[in-house]
Amino acid sequence: MHPEVKILIDHYRFERLPVEGTLFTSTYRSAERYPDGQHISTAMIGMYCDEPRSVSLFHKVNGDEVWHFYGGDPLRLVLLYPDGTSKDVIMGAYPVQGQAAQFVVPAGVWQAGHMVAGGRYSLFGCTMAPGFTGEMFTGGTRAELLTAYPDRETDIELLSCEEGDARMPDGFV
Repeated sequence: MHPEVKILIDHYRFERLPVEGTLFTSTYRSAERYPDGQHISTAMIGMYCDEPRSVSLFHKVNGDEVWHFYGGDPLRLVLLYPDGTSKDVIMGAYPVQGQAAQFVVPAGVWQAGHMVAGGRYSLFGCTMAPGFTGEMFTGGTRAELLTAYPDRETDIELLSCEEGDARMPDGFV
């Protein structure tokens, strides 16, 4: 493990996000809640790296998710839209090279992410309103995604959830 990665893991007290595998820490949950008890907004910091392996496996949520790039090396988001189209977004610190500092993944879009090859780590954040809960999460399995997006086979093979492991644990917030 790169020493800088170890320092960041310890500093942020990163844990492994169930199902998708990202190293993350929850940094904000609004005190205000909707009538159903859900937080009005939430935020987290995450990190992609090779050692320990940290990626975001394909998943979708039923709310818009705002991504923010904070530092380190560029990361790649792979987006699979309901109409069958797809898109790659490179997030990083160099907008003149086409990298995004912020990007909104619309509700219902399959998304996966990883650090661009050759980097040490990618530090990022995600903000949601309404706030994230495990109930709004669906993991994308290989068979399901390959049927709908056969042209993205390479990404799906690398970044899909295991069959039978596509839901967050009960009560995960």
